[in-house]
Amino acid sequence: MLRIGVIGLQGAVSEHIAATRMAMRKLGIEGDAIWAGSPGDLEGINGVIIPGGESTTIGKLMERTGTFEVVRKMGESGVPIMGTCAGLILLAKKGDEQVERTGQPLLRLMDIEVVRNAFGRQRESFEVELSIPILGEKPFPCVFIRAPVIRSLWGKARMIAEFQGKVVGAVQDNLTAVAFHPELTPDTRLHEYFLKKCLEQKG
Repeated sequence: MLRIGVIGLQGAVSEHIAATRMAMRKLGIEGDAIWAGSPGDLEGINGVIIPGGESTTIGKLMERTGTFEVVRKMGESGVPIMGTCAGLILLAKKGDEQVERTGQPLLRLMDIEVVRNAFGRQRESFEVELSIPILGEKPFPCVFIRAPVIRSLWGKARMIAEFQGKVVGAVQDNLTAVAFHPELTPDTRLHEYFLKKCLEQKG
């Protein structure tokens, strides 16, 4: 029985829960995805998803509810975590000037530096199909909404996706981070990839 917690404080929570449940059905996995808004909700969880939304708000709400340190410790102990859009920012060890200026809390788990709203106001929302080799040969539909990008990677982090020369996806051991919103498309391959990581970690 696999239990996935979607941090349910702000952002595309219900969409991630639906996509995770659909991915479980496709893989034939017994389990569930739940709305996680407190440390108690994260007990017995095999994987965590940090959704898109407003990263400063999500980070500060996570601190206020006590989930921030719990998620950080889970990540450090090897529990798989996937961050999408705002979730990518929260996973980073370094942020740009905008991140520092807003007092954005960072989990500082991944060896990446991020830039917020990297595509500018002219491209606030768009969709493209990108090649993401870890998901197979078929291009993956990527929905970008005021998306961040990864400015630099080091250590164990490695790129899994790029767009216009900018890194928009990375993995590092138990951590997966993407700048787009996989939960807003019917393609569940990224959620399936994450669930497989959770199964491996659970043993």
